[in-house]
Amino acid sequence: MSQFWYCVRHKRVEDETNLCPPIDRLGPYASRAEAEQALETAERRNEEWDNDPDWNDDVEQ
Repeated sequence: MSQFWYCVRHKRVEDETNLCPPIDRLGPYASRAEAEQALETAERRNEEWDNDPDWNDDVEQ
């Protein structure tokens, strides 16, 4: 089973044969198509976490 990563430094999808350092990668993803959507997925998840009522560290207790 192949895995894919998205390199944020080079703005490209990579597979096991050509990987940039881990600090520059998002993933792994199960398909090339998923890796191509890595930035959109990260943005969506960040938005969901920012608006999660169970996780709000901006509120004083």
